[in-house]
Amino acid sequence: MTDPQQAVEAAKKALADAEAALAAATEAAKAETAQAEAAEAQKSQPAKPVVAVVADAPLDAERVASIRSGYAMEGAVLEMGALVNGDALPDVPVRIPIAMTNRHGLVAGATGTGKTKTLQVLAEQLSAAGVPVFAADIKGDLSGIAVAGSSSEKLLARTEGIGQNWQPTAHPTEFYCLGGIGHGVPVRATVSSFGALMLAKVLGLNQTQESSLGLVFHYADINGLPLVDLTDLRTVIQFLTSPEGKADLAELGGLSKATAGVILRELITFAAEGADVFFGQPEFDTAEFLRTMPDGRGIVSLLEVPGVADKPALFSTFLMWLLADLFNDLPEVGDIDKPKLVFFFDEAHLLFKDASKDFLAAITQTVRLIRSKGVGIFFVTQTPKDVPADVLAQLGSRVQHQLRAHTPDDQKALRATVRTYPNSGYDLEEVLMGLGIGEAIVTVMNEEGAPSPVAWTRLRAPQGSMDPAPADLVSATVAASPLMARYGQAIDPQSAHEMLASRMNAAAEAEAAREAATQKDKAQEEYEKALRDLQKGDRTTTRTTTRRSTKAAPTMGDTIGDLLGSRSGQTVIREVVRGIFGTLGRR
Repeated sequence: MTDPQQAVEAAKKALADAEAALAAATEAAKAETAQAEAAEAQKSQPAKPVVAVVADAPLDAERVASIRSGYAMEGAVLEMGALVNGDALPDVPVRIPIAMTNRHGLVAGATGTGKTKTLQVLAEQLSAAGVPVFAADIKGDLSGIAVAGSSSEKLLARTEGIGQNWQPTAHPTEFYCLGGIGHGVPVRATVSSFGALMLAKVLGLNQTQESSLGLVFHYADINGLPLVDLTDLRTVIQFLTSPEGKADLAELGGLSKATAGVILRELITFAAEGADVFFGQPEFDTAEFLRTMPDGRGIVSLLEVPGVADKPALFSTFLMWLLADLFNDLPEVGDIDKPKLVFFFDEAHLLFKDASKDFLAAITQTVRLIRSKGVGIFFVTQTPKDVPADVLAQLGSRVQHQLRAHTPDDQKALRATVRTYPNSGYDLEEVLMGLGIGEAIVTVMNEEGAPSPVAWTRLRAPQGSMDPAPADLVSATVAASPLMARYGQAIDPQSAHEMLASRMNAAAEAEAAREAATQKDKAQEEYEKALRDLQKGDRTTTRTTTRRSTKAAPTMGDTIGDLLGSRSGQTVIREVVRGIFGTLGRR
C-alpha cells in the first residue's frame, strides 16, 4: 500500500472515531438533561416513604405500596394491626371501615391461633366507637373485656412494633345467661316465638316430623293456645292425638300417633338436658342489646354458654333465634355510618351442622337482609368450609388465622380456602400454615365496596384483660343491672297447658255428668219397673182375695166332708164320736 492510500485510510478512521465520540457526547448530554429534569420534578412531588424490604420478605416494594394505599381510608375504622413483610411495618396499617362492618365478616383459624383475642380487639374498638356488641362467651375468656388489661414488657414490645399506642382500658359490659343457667341476666324465649323450624333443627327431626310439628304450631296459633314452654307443646301434641283432639285436626291433615310419639320422645330428652329452662316468660326483648352508655360507648353484651359441647344445637339455634328476632323487630335503615349492632357468632359450625335445607335457607335470608336493618354479623369458626357457600358469599371482611393440614381432609380444606382469596403476592398455602399466634391473612371491603388487597397482618393486642373477669366482679355487675328487675324472675302464665287442661277437665266433668245422668235415668227406669211390678202384684192379690170373698160360705156338710177327706180329720172325728158315746154311757 502506498503512502497516499495509508493517509486516506487513517483519515477515514479518524472521522469515524470523531462521529462516535460526538454521538456519545450527545447521548450523555441528553441523559444529563433528563436527569436534571427528573430531579426538578421530584422536588415538586411529595416524598415517597422508603420501604425496607428484608431478604425473606414475600412482597416487593410495589405490592407493599399497593397494600398501603388499599387500606388508606378516610372514615372511621377499626385498626386491625400492621402489615408483615418479613418484619412488621408499622407505617402500613391494616384496617376495616366501621361503615362496612354491617356487610358481615369471618374470623377463622385453628384452635389456639388467637381468634378470641381478635374478636375482643374488634369488640373493644366497636364499643369505643359507640357501636353495641353482642357475643357468646364460649370459654369465659371474653369477660376480661370488662377489666382493664395488664401491661408487660413483652406486650409493649409487640404493640410498639406494630405502631399501637396501647393503654389499659375496661369497656362497659352486660352479662347474660340462657334461661338462668349461669351468671347473668336470664335470656328466655317462648316456644311460639322460637318457631317450629328452629325447634325442628334442635330436635333433629326429619322432613315429615318437621312438617307435623309445624301443623301443631299452626293449630295452637289459630286456636289461641300460647306455647310458652315445652310443657305447653307436649300438652297440645297429646291433646291432638287424643279422642277429643283428633276431630279438631282432621280437616288440617291429622297427626299420626307414630310421628307424635317421636316428637314427644325428643322433647322429653331435650327437656332432660336442661333445655326446659330456656323457654318461658318473661321473654327477652332483643332490643336490650342495642343499648349505649350515657357517654356514648356501646355496651358489650356477653352471653355465658356453659356446657356448649353437650348442647351444641340448642346453643347455635338459640343464637339464630336472637338474630331472627332482631330482624323482625328492627326497621329498615339502609347504609349508615356505623351499625346499630355487631353480632359475633362464635362456634359457627354448630349452627350449620346437620341443618335442613329450609333452615339453611332461613339463615341465608337473614344474613343477606339483616344488613339493611343496621346489624353486622361476624361468624367465628375454624375453617371457612364450616360456613355454607351462600352464607360465605355475604361476608365482606375476612380474618384468617393459621390453618393446619395434618390430614388429607385438612389439606383439601386448605386448598379450598386459598381459592376463595383474591390474587396476592403470597403463596397462601405456605403462609396460612406458617402464621404465628396473633397473625392473620386479612382482606376487607373498603369504603367503595371493593375488596382490599390481601395482607399478612400482625394483629393488635386487646386493651382489656386477656384473662377471664373475676367472679365477684361479674356477680356485682349482674346484681347492679337494671334488667334484673325485668327478666330476673321466671313467671308461669295461663298458657296452652292450663287452657287445654281446663278444657279437658271440663270435658271430663261433662262426661262424668252425662254418665251420672245416664245412671240416674237407668235407676229411674229400674225403679219405675219395680214399682210397676209391685203394683201388678198388688192387683193380682186383690183380685184373688176378692174372688175368695165372693164364694158361698161352707155348710156343715162341706166341713165334715172336708174333714173326712183327710186322715187328720178322720182322727178328729173319731175322737169326737168316742167322746160323745162315752158321755152317753155315763148317763
